[in-house]
Amino acid sequence: MTEPTLRMPVMFLAHGGGPWPVLDVGLPRDERASLLKHLGEVRERLAVVPKALVVISAHWEAAMPTVMSSPSPPMLFDYYGFPPDAYTLTWPAPGNPLLAARVRELLSGAGFSTAEDTERGYDHGTFVPLKIVFPEADVPVVQLSLIQGLDAAAHLKMGRALAALRDEGVLILGTGNSFHNLRTIRDATQGAAVIARERAAKFDGWLRAAVTAEPTVRDEQLRAWDRAPFAREAHPREEHLIPLMVVAGAAGTDHGVTTWSGSLAGFPVSAFHFG
Repeated sequence: MTEPTLRMPVMFLAHGGGPWPVLDVGLPRDERASLLKHLGEVRERLAVVPKALVVISAHWEAAMPTVMSSPSPPMLFDYYGFPPDAYTLTWPAPGNPLLAARVRELLSGAGFSTAEDTERGYDHGTFVPLKIVFPEADVPVVQLSLIQGLDAAAHLKMGRALAALRDEGVLILGTGNSFHNLRTIRDATQGAAVIARERAAKFDGWLRAAVTAEPTVRDEQLRAWDRAPFAREAHPREEHLIPLMVVAGAAGTDHGVTTWSGSLAGFPVSAFHFG
């Protein structure tokens, strides 16, 4: 008799920026060490090694939910301005065409039109954090796009449609950053940053409270995230936050906890775990 599969949690990870933290570039040493610790502890939170991963990165948007269906996805170096080593990184995790088809089946059942991409590679929102979480690259991965327009409610719905994967041994990961305003970061390095960081901290505090609230309250608040204090200062464009919506949707009635509160370039960022 086959033993039942243990239900997987869902997680939202901070992936830094560009090749951070895989390469020692761009981040203060203490911030890099903290980010490495956060990512390095992800496997410790898993009771079993997942059969496969579904990853929703901040760095892929499509007209409809689109899955990578190659059995051997290449690398996609979708960043610029970094040292040559940043463009020779490898992370040869296999794809999983059958899981890609299963993702499409679940989303179609929830009313989404879907598509597949047989050529796209792992972007840095996937391969950078996962080089640390799964350094052996031995767990199959299917990357799933965001939907253009970045509607929070649609992505919560998308996550709810995928929740069945948790009972099939699949770990659903969202990767982004809970603060993402590059202009503010750039300007803060050139002058006074106290007010900007105070405002970022207020948004981060709101987000942590929302994620750890009762699930029905959580979803309601995340759906209206742009009404939070200084929301648009934290996310002028919300692509780095929306993967959290997919994860929260997949969490269902599971409560969220904050697994990491750190900083990037002096601005607060957080990561979350459900289930």
